[in-house]
Amino acid sequence: MLRAVALEVGASGRAERTVGDGDTGAAVGSSDMAVLATPVLLTLSEAATIDAVAGRLPAGSTSVSMRVHFDHVRPVPVGRTVSATARLERVEGRRLTFTVEARDADGDLVGSGRIVRIVVDRRRFGERLPPAQ
Repeated sequence: MLRAVALEVGASGRAERTVGDGDTGAAVGSSDMAVLATPVLLTLSEAATIDAVAGRLPAGSTSVSMRVHFDHVRPVPVGRTVSATARLERVEGRRLTFTVEARDADGDLVGSGRIVRIVVDRRRFGERLPPAQ
């Protein structure tokens, strides 16, 4: 059973994506606009949190999101690149709290927020999943 996790506050990660047709609100069903969808931007931000702890978690463990607070503040058209960064702000036992922000290629803020992840044992987590239907 996992208890506390030994990670250093300040660990950081990054993820980048060039917005494609499949990344738009119209394509994923979150709006009818041909701009970067909020769910895709959030996924990019989560990828940055995963990058921040890559190779630093105990053997046999992973982390999963449990809470998200995120503000998407600027539209991004197809063809533009967006970069997300994450910084580990707090470690409380197995709970990891990150601040995240995403910026476009000009450095303008696209979105920001906080993501809380929980470190879990991969095997035990998989055993708790309901059977596929």
